[in-house]
Amino acid sequence: MKYVFAFEEGNKDLKDLLGGKGANLAEMTNLGLPVPPGFTITTEACRAYLHDKRLPDGLTGQIEARLTALEERIGRRLGDAADPLLVSVRSGAKFSMPGMMETVLNVGLNDESVNGLAAQGGERFAWDSYRRLIAMFGATVCEVPAEDFSHALDEAKRHKGTRNDLDLDADDLRALVGTYKKIFAKHVGRDFPQEPREQLDLAIRAVFDSWNADRAVLYRRQERIPADLGTAVNVVAMVFGNLGPDSGTGVAFTRDPGTGAPGVYGDYLANAQGEDVVAGIRNTVPLQELERLDKTSYDELLRIMTLLEEHYRDLCDIEFTIERGKLWMLQTRVGKRTAAAAFTIAAQLVDEGVIDLDEAIRRVTGAQLGQLMFPRFDLSGAPEVLTSAVGASPGAAVGRAVFTAEHAIELAGQGEAVILVRRETNPDDLGGMIAAQGILTSRGGKTSHAAVVARGMGKTCVCGADDLEVGRNEFTVHGTRVAEGDLLSIDGTTGRVYLGEVPVEPSSVVRYFEGDADLQDPLVAAVDRLMRHADTRRRLRIRSNADTGEDAARARRFGAEGIGLCRTEHMFLGDRRELVETLILADRQPERSAALDALLPLQRADFVELFHEMDGLPVTVRLIDPPLHEFLPSLTDLAVRVAVAGERGEDARHDERLLTAVSRMHEQNPMLGLRGVRLGLVIPGLFAMQVRAIAEAAVEVARAGGTARPEIMVPLVGAVQELETVRAEAEKILAEVIGDSGVEVLIGTMIEVPRAALTAGQIAEAAEFFSFGTNDLTQMGWGFSRDDVEGAFFWRYLELGIFGISPFESLDRDGVGRLVRIASEEGRAARPGLKLGVCGEHGGDPDSVHFFHEVGLDYVSCSPFRVPIARLEAGRAAV
Repeated sequence: MKYVFAFEEGNKDLKDLLGGKGANLAEMTNLGLPVPPGFTITTEACRAYLHDKRLPDGLTGQIEARLTALEERIGRRLGDAADPLLVSVRSGAKFSMPGMMETVLNVGLNDESVNGLAAQGGERFAWDSYRRLIAMFGATVCEVPAEDFSHALDEAKRHKGTRNDLDLDADDLRALVGTYKKIFAKHVGRDFPQEPREQLDLAIRAVFDSWNADRAVLYRRQERIPADLGTAVNVVAMVFGNLGPDSGTGVAFTRDPGTGAPGVYGDYLANAQGEDVVAGIRNTVPLQELERLDKTSYDELLRIMTLLEEHYRDLCDIEFTIERGKLWMLQTRVGKRTAAAAFTIAAQLVDEGVIDLDEAIRRVTGAQLGQLMFPRFDLSGAPEVLTSAVGASPGAAVGRAVFTAEHAIELAGQGEAVILVRRETNPDDLGGMIAAQGILTSRGGKTSHAAVVARGMGKTCVCGADDLEVGRNEFTVHGTRVAEGDLLSIDGTTGRVYLGEVPVEPSSVVRYFEGDADLQDPLVAAVDRLMRHADTRRRLRIRSNADTGEDAARARRFGAEGIGLCRTEHMFLGDRRELVETLILADRQPERSAALDALLPLQRADFVELFHEMDGLPVTVRLIDPPLHEFLPSLTDLAVRVAVAGERGEDARHDERLLTAVSRMHEQNPMLGLRGVRLGLVIPGLFAMQVRAIAEAAVEVARAGGTARPEIMVPLVGAVQELETVRAEAEKILAEVIGDSGVEVLIGTMIEVPRAALTAGQIAEAAEFFSFGTNDLTQMGWGFSRDDVEGAFFWRYLELGIFGISPFESLDRDGVGRLVRIASEEGRAARPGLKLGVCGEHGGDPDSVHFFHEVGLDYVSCSPFRVPIARLEAGRAAV
């Protein structure tokens, strides 16, 4: 099998095989751009290595052949004492995972070749390169603590009386190499390897191994990247940005990744290697400054940026190095961007004729739209600005300052909102970045590790606040001390940092959906344009889960085309709870009838309000479906009250009667007990009262000139006989109440019991519609109690990779999804006109919406604030 490809042999469409970095290096090479020569070891080699715990047969020979060809092309040999070839060894998975896997630069240097390198580029450059190799190789390949090298570098700078590593001369760096070697030998138990091929082989293995490093696994889980892809390895001839002031390295974007605005965006760092920029260890200068420093390279870079954006038809993220005035392209990829930039750029590219509207909605996601609906700071109170820096990833985040990833995870697990404050983040901080509401760093820019990862996750981030003096558990800025636990507010759009809690206000996108936004705002205009197109393309209708008139009105403003779930048990809380308790516990018909008579007008008024707000649109009303314990007093509390009762007054006698009744109805597992259709069959008149209230409300609205379209949904049906019994009673009431009013009422059921899904053909004979209750279908399909298991062991299942994501968050397609598919197919086979919808939480999950489109459902229903997300994803599913 062929495991190694020269760059000339690949192209951008081979990401599965060559990884994103290798495929794009190949593409740039074939476009004739200045790419250092090299080769890519495929993801297939990585998967074989991880499976067998050894390099696959033939790989070593293929690497040797490619390395020989590279040496002949460049005219240097790896590790040659007089004129050494050095290479970088870089990871590169199919999907971008910035900073999550390993890179080793300057491979091939040793105690002899460092002198040859010095002869070519100078003493300082050579020893700087050597100390970088030892530090990166030690941390990456041999698990030497990276902070030990950092502390040694800091000590060298302190000894020199400087804070800038550029002030260290050749002698300082030569001494630092000696210190690094001692650190390496102390931790590894051997000297730093001097054989260049051994360095290369160990670095390749380390990159393969980094696919399963904790931070890479965590990142894949966060971004839903499959665990079985593996990473490619790119071996590239080194070009050097640390040769002096006429050299440097940088990152460029063809548009602003924060806002989407056209222009020149990026960072440049003179006399540095590439990792210095993304690591944020020195603050960069804006890319425009390169025009002053090296106009020839700047103009060439702009030409290449334009070419790449036109070629990829999208925002490109580019890494480059300038070696003594010569520009080299080290990487390009479709750039990560904020949610605002994603919508703005998609609309811009349509205007420029680069893509059509179908492609535009493919390039944005419901998750990004959700981020745009987050609130922003209300600055009407003129809060004092603590400092201003680079707004690297927008949003308004408020939380308590924490200074380590571990503490961020700990406090977030206790329900605290936190802001992670660091000098600069590194890949090991990923867990804390996920846990935090926002990230604040004193170093780095828009292309630093913190910025890139935060943008990918939709986290608020402010970078490069270089006036912050960050300590172990505090920072100071302009004389103000901020200690661990103090409240901070950070604005990832403006880059401003405030001490204390700044209030928030709705985003412009929420105001747009509420009908109160400025369409001259480029972001609002882009959202409006793409949402309108998604609505024209989608087949799925979008309804909302709503139990009150206020929720229904909001849902309609957000674009809902009906109510897919009205939970009537939510209407029985507060003052009405006592009536329901009486109804459930009553053992005599007069007492039960009195409770029903009191509830009827209350229910009718509820439904009138809903039908009025949804005038002309369908409203699916689920008959009462509470687990019984939600409406009954606590058995334990009652038993205690009875046990400690003093005088035998009326209250005590009432508690005794109540305790007897509650004991009789107590259930060990209320979620699988007397609820849903079972409750309606056991308590005479309960469902009848609700059906009558629905019908009377519909008639009242119709006679007032409105249009009510009620759909009565019977919950928790497992056998067609249950539905037939309820339907027979309901039809009698409907015939009596509706008369000649013209109101039409559908009767259907919720498919949430696995048996119902498997007998859907029978149930469809008695149902005019199915609505999948995917929450309960997931609970019963998996045998999970949602209230218990998420905190009890889901974390471990996610950690082990048993789940990529909680099945309550995104539908389990293989198991629960198969039940949905079976019920849909068999239901429609029995009743071709059967209406199909979903009303569980999955109705607003982007990935699940695509599945429901594929299965052929008619609509999804979700909470009002997720209606726009479902609309967009339904459009994306259709194209």
